[in-house]
Amino acid sequence: MTSSARAPALERFHCACALCNASCLLWLQPAGMDGGPVGRLPINKYLRDISFTNSGGDTLSFDKYGEIPSKFDVLNWVLSPNDNLHSIKVGSYDQLNGLTINESLIRWHPAFSQTPRSSCSETCIYGYRKTSKAGYPACCYDCIPCPDGEITNQTDMKVCIKCHQTQWHNEKKEKCVNKYIIYLSYGEALGTSMTSISVFLFVLTCLVMGVFTKYQNTPIVKANNRNLSYVLLFSLKMCFLCSLIFIGQPIKLTCMTRQTVFAITFSISLSSILAKTITVVIVFHATKPGSKLNNYIGSKGSVSFIGFCSLVQVVICACWLGISPPFPQYNMEDEVGKIIAECNEGSLIGFYCVLGYLGVLASVSFIIAFLARDLPDTFNEAKFITFSMLVFCSVWVSFIPAYMSAKGKYVVAAEIFAILASSLALLGCIFIPKCYIILVKPECNTRDFIKKKDKNIIIHHQ
Repeated sequence: MTSSARAPALERFHCACALCNASCLLWLQPAGMDGGPVGRLPINKYLRDISFTNSGGDTLSFDKYGEIPSKFDVLNWVLSPNDNLHSIKVGSYDQLNGLTINESLIRWHPAFSQTPRSSCSETCIYGYRKTSKAGYPACCYDCIPCPDGEITNQTDMKVCIKCHQTQWHNEKKEKCVNKYIIYLSYGEALGTSMTSISVFLFVLTCLVMGVFTKYQNTPIVKANNRNLSYVLLFSLKMCFLCSLIFIGQPIKLTCMTRQTVFAITFSISLSSILAKTITVVIVFHATKPGSKLNNYIGSKGSVSFIGFCSLVQVVICACWLGISPPFPQYNMEDEVGKIIAECNEGSLIGFYCVLGYLGVLASVSFIIAFLARDLPDTFNEAKFITFSMLVFCSVWVSFIPAYMSAKGKYVVAAEIFAILASSLALLGCIFIPKCYIILVKPECNTRDFIKKKDKNIIIHHQ
């Protein structure tokens, strides 16, 4: 392609150059010209920023330097069978938009079955966009893949199309598809296993409660306030079942109830354990002459204590739900290309107050049980309670970093695991040893054995 002061009307552009493998003949013609000679227009040197329309209907503008930006039509010259030569406008070129060609209008020689490819560039397929190639002509380019979340649905696109916030690209980045919504469901392996464990532990607790009910008049059941044992077993059953509320797609009702149900049931469990621990201490000191602690021994006082401790948690939960309750939300940030259906806890202060109160009950129970672990008694529960609370506290202390670092459905799975593990620790450490004695060693669950054992304990303690 050449140009000069006396440029011809048509500037020849031969495709055998570095831009094309095929032999064809295209011409660049100044836009709107009819093939006549191109001359310089006599323009006043003080004329600036003027626009006008030429005879071809095109608008031409002088820039601030008094020059007209170059603009050309791309013509495809075709030789008909009768040796007539005629042109077809197949594109245009200007300094602002570059070269634009409609390939469908080009009439190629019958020897070509398709549009010849440029020798310096390949066609950018779906999922890729064009980018300029340094040191090469403007029609030479590289193809780079679209970034994540963007697509191209046409070949040789210059700009990728960004997908909507709720959508993501498919594997080939050629179209946007709706993001996959993830949550801990009952149908997947993790949800199914959690559900199965929860139901199994619930049934196991029911069996333990059945054993205690059947042997309720035996010494081992009566030793540490059987009514407290029933309350604790009932609350543990609710703890195992409340984990099921965490599974499934979050909705407004489940988001508002799952943490509060968990908090209240665990408050009842820990209050029962604290009451049992205090009962052990009171029973030992009440045997001393003149002790007034006999007035505090009984089921009424224990039940009142449990009710008061649980009522405090109920008030905390009510304030939390009244001020800023949990609600369902879609999290589009933590997982790339996915939407996490989760519960926003609303007020974090309320959530931390609920967990903090449970921590206070567990810590007080552990301290009192640890101090009372060596008190002389045949069926002293303090040792078992000490170990159970040690495991309970260890589970929830390890839960905190796991909860903070987990994402998506694994946050819910971590909390369910903590609920099941800590509840199992209470069931296993406090009730399983008693069931072992009741079912396997019934000779140890008699009044004569207890009298003999108590006598030896008192002598040893003295």
